[in-house]
Amino acid sequence: MIPYLLLTLAALLGGGIASIAGFGIGSILTPSLAVQTGTKLAVAAVSIPHVCGTVLRLWVVRHRVNRHVVLNFGLASAAGGLAGALLHTWLQSAILGYLLGALLIFAAIMELTGLAARLRFAGWSAWTAGGLSGLFGGLVGNQGGIRSAAMLGFDIPKESFVATATAIALMVDAARVPVYAATQGRQVAGLWPVIGLMTAGVVVGTLLGWRLLRKIPSHIFRRVVAIIILALGIAMFLIPGR
Repeated sequence: MIPYLLLTLAALLGGGIASIAGFGIGSILTPSLAVQTGTKLAVAAVSIPHVCGTVLRLWVVRHRVNRHVVLNFGLASAAGGLAGALLHTWLQSAILGYLLGALLIFAAIMELTGLAARLRFAGWSAWTAGGLSGLFGGLVGNQGGIRSAAMLGFDIPKESFVATATAIALMVDAARVPVYAATQGRQVAGLWPVIGLMTAGVVVGTLLGWRLLRKIPSHIFRRVVAIIILALGIAMFLIPGR
C-alpha cells in the first residue's frame, strides 16, 4: 500500500507542478516508479498519465498557445522525441540521466543569476534546443525541464508559457508513445492498476495547480520554474540507477 500511496502523492504533485511550470509529470513520476519497475518500463508506463494530464492541461489553456514557438520549437521536439524513443529500446539511460541533471542545474543557475534573461532562441538555436529536449524525453521520459529552461529565453507571458510548453509536450508524446506501445505494450498493460492510480492523481493535481497559476506574478513564476529545474537536476544525481 505504501508504494501506491507514494505514487499517488507523486502524481498529484507532478500534475500540480505541470499546471504551474508546464512540465513535471514525467520528471517526478518516472523516478518514483523506476524504484519499483526499473527506468525503462517506468518511462513507458508514465507516458500514459503524462498524455492524460497533458491533454487536460492543453484543453484548459488552448487559447494561449504561441503558435510561432510551437512551429519553431515544437516540431523539432517531436522529431527528437521519436528519435529518443527509438534509442530508448536498447540504450541504457543512467549516463543520460546524469547528463540531463547537469544541464538542468546549469540552466537553473543561469535563470536564478539573471543570465538567462539575456538569452533569445531563434532560428537554428530554437530548433536545436527543441530537438534536444525531445530527444531526452524519448530516452528517459524527462523532457520538460530542459524544454522549459530553453523556453525561458522566448520571454512570453506565464499563461502562454504553460500553454505552449503543454502543446509541445503533447507533440512529443504523439511521437514517442506508439514506439513504447510497440516495444513494451505487454509489460505496461501489466501495470494497469498503478497506471490508473497515477492517472487519477495527475488529473486532480492538474486541476488544482491551474487555480494556483493565476495567483503567481510573472517574476515569481520564472523563479519557481528555475527552482524546480534545479531540484530535478540535483535529483538526477541522487536517485540510484537513474
